Amino acid sequence: YWTARGFYQLRSINPAIKSIRHFRSAQRPNKTSTEIMPASKLSLASFILPLLVATTTAFTPPQSHVSSTQHHHVAGYRRDTSLSMNKKKKQRPRTNNSSKGFGSDGGGISAPSSPSAALSNIPILIKPKTTSNFRYAGSIRPGLQTPKRFVPDDTNIKFPDYADDGQPKNRPALFPWVIETKKPEEIEKMRVAGRCAREVLDLAGRAVKPGITTDEIDRIVHEATVSRGGYPSPLNYHNFPKSCCTSVNEVICHGIPDDRALKEGDIVNIDITCYVNGYHGDCSEMFVVGGEDAIDNVGRRLLQSTYDCWVKALNFVKPGNDYKDIGAIIEDHVTKEGFTTVKSFCGHGIGSVFHTNPNILHYRNSEPAGKMAVGHTFTIEPMICEGEAGFLMWPDDWTATTRDGGRSAQFEHTLLITKDGVEALTGKIETSPLQFWERDSKVHDGVWLGTSVAGKEREAAVNASLLGLS
Repeated sequence: YWTARGFYQLRSINPAIKSIRHFRSAQRPNKTSTEIMPASKLSLASFILPLLVATTTAFTPPQSHVSSTQHHHVAGYRRDTSLSMNKKKKQRPRTNNSSKGFGSDGGGISAPSSPSAALSNIPILIKPKTTSNFRYAGSIRPGLQTPKRFVPDDTNIKFPDYADDGQPKNRPALFPWVIETKKPEEIEKMRVAGRCAREVLDLAGRAVKPGITTDEIDRIVHEATVSRGGYPSPLNYHNFPKSCCTSVNEVICHGIPDDRALKEGDIVNIDITCYVNGYHGDCSEMFVVGGEDAIDNVGRRLLQSTYDCWVKALNFVKPGNDYKDIGAIIEDHVTKEGFTTVKSFCGHGIGSVFHTNPNILHYRNSEPAGKMAVGHTFTIEPMICEGEAGFLMWPDDWTATTRDGGRSAQFEHTLLITKDGVEALTGKIETSPLQFWERDSKVHDGVWLGTSVAGKEREAAVNASLLGLS
């Protein structure tokens, strides 16, 4: 069973793989060029096609039609007026800009009206890809976006393999139960990347307040990551245009930062991944705009239930357990609370590759995802909804919202399995903000940092600082 964090899902990968569901309507064949496959070839194709798709990495939208590229530098940004694919560029940011999210179907660049305007301090804004008849589920609408930000190439920052052309070069193992075991030196690098991601997420969270735009949060994230010697992993990953994901209210995941100002009472998930010295650290957290007094009772219950089911799943992790059993823990908890869990997106293995095996499904399942073992690193990141858990994909090919416009919440850690349990490589530190769901949780006292001896020792020190717990 392969569930991409983006948009592909294989169903029933038993000894024979039976079918594939493709979530992306943009990938439908062109009616003018469709060919009918001879019946004699169908049986072979039905086996080979799922195996090929199974190598698709998570977080993977389809590729768009492209043309040649011209570059303009305006107010500290690089603007691509036309688009290219699979072409290395000598200048940073290492961004290949396919038309995904910026195509001619309603999208484009708001160009300056005169040469003098191009020299002003006002950045050029990009209109996201939209369609006139698209029916949004809730109140959130796409705003204008600033172009991709630079990562300087005159530093010691290591760039991921997709930074130039948007295409990850390393694929996960074909079978989902084949999982990489990290060596001690790799684990130490992942600790550094995880600490970087935690510090950046904390900075982003402190900036959340009424009136700030998610694009400004993206700027803070980008600059904080670069200043720590890291590359913001989402930037140009399959041509994603920003350095983090900001998912507000009904947005389940992969929200693109833009010029929409946050409003009091909004809930926002900020998803941070930092690539440092060749390894990724990935984490996300919820924030309430205006503080806990600004949220209604249902929203408060949604955040608390999401956090509690997540912690229950984290506590289950130890060598020898089945990855597939994580999902039932999450679904059973939120269902009793009257909420639903998203089935179309999943957690994932992580390391030198952004998304790889194992696939962490956040609902009850019997899929062969393998067994937990010492040295495995992966994420658990349940997406819980107050209403329907099905998703609606925006025309930008990234933003996934609930179908009914109900709110969604999510938390995420990068985890390391140890001999005596599990540790959060992106765990909170003494300077991290304390959230009400950590303070009020009946599942766990204070912040959660792990079940191993080392994790518990760090957890006690952090909670002593944040909560006065002993």
